[in-house]
Amino acid sequence: MPDCYGPWWRVYALFRTWQLSGIWSRIEAELQSWADGQGHLGWDISVDSTTARAHIHAAGARRDSSERLDGEPDNHALGRSRGGFSTKIHLACDQHLQAVSFTVTAGQAGDAPQLTEVLDRIQVARPGPGRPRSRPNRVLADKAYSSQANRSYLRCRNITTTIPVKKDQAANRKAKGSAGGRPPTFDSEAYKGRNVVERCFNALKHNRAVATRYDKLAVRFQAVVQIANIDRWLKRLS
Repeated sequence: MPDCYGPWWRVYALFRTWQLSGIWSRIEAELQSWADGQGHLGWDISVDSTTARAHIHAAGARRDSSERLDGEPDNHALGRSRGGFSTKIHLACDQHLQAVSFTVTAGQAGDAPQLTEVLDRIQVARPGPGRPRSRPNRVLADKAYSSQANRSYLRCRNITTTIPVKKDQAANRKAKGSAGGRPPTFDSEAYKGRNVVERCFNALKHNRAVATRYDKLAVRFQAVVQIANIDRWLKRLS
């Protein structure tokens, strides 16, 4: 750490204090609200996940930390997948490459079950009175998110769905004949915009502490991702 910022432990103490008091979350929420009021936040939302390799020092958190800290999962969002010891970031971003919500899980967690969690975390306060906006106009995601539960959830919330159907799902529907029902609508032109989430991940991972997790606690790693996102919002809105 550069000497101009002072001792590393003092910087970390401030980072930890702001995380515990929710300041990072409030800064991020205020920036999103201001951006929405200025028309800089799009509501066609792309969802995907990425794996962050976990450093060996990320292991070894206190066993009772999940009881001591609100929001800390029992497994600390650490697990083993084909990518090794890792954490997975599930994220929703708009068409301007700006993250609007995210959650973290162990590296082996599946993508489809996290769609509802990520979308439920979207809460953008309006500049004036009124409830926060939480419903996107459209959700774009790849085949990994194609499930009956996800499509039913999006339909109930009146959100336009742009998710391709898996081959086995299409084959099963066809095998049932008329009992299989109509295939879900799919806008291939709109789907071309799905890759913004991949580019958002690429930008966030320019930060070493996002690309590789060094934090023992999931809530600390979430704060690191929030800071990276705050930095991107400030650059976009300045």
